[in-house]
Amino acid sequence: MADPVSWLMIRPGWKVFASDGAEIGAVDEVAGDDTVDIFDGLAVATSAFGTPRYVPSEQVGQIVEGEVHLSITSAQAESLGEYEEPATSAEIEPDSKGGIAEALGADVRELEGKAFAPIQTHEHEMNVWRRIAFFFRRLWK
Repeated sequence: MADPVSWLMIRPGWKVFASDGAEIGAVDEVAGDDTVDIFDGLAVATSAFGTPRYVPSEQVGQIVEGEVHLSITSAQAESLGEYEEPATSAEIEPDSKGGIAEALGADVRELEGKAFAPIQTHEHEMNVWRRIAFFFRRLWK
């Protein structure tokens, strides 16, 4: 088996395997915050048109180039819940009625909020056409 890699290397389309060796599907999306190295989990496409399933990071075992191995069996993987898009967060501050220095500070905070509000910076969506392509690619292998 290849050398393990970081969760930051995971890309859509990587194969996902259960602990019993069965192929579960392909990575659809990676959920986490790469700015502080927090891996939340994976959205795994189990079929071309089905809703992706959510695999929490605690159930992800070894990660190697092109493959993610889970610590759960294929039977347990079938009972995983649907993946729900994580909400973004932002710090909301009250409007200030002060002088120019406060107004400039508010502008800077507003710009920072726009730049840092989407916490989920390591997301990779796989649209329907890419899912169909991955589905057929798996059939021909």
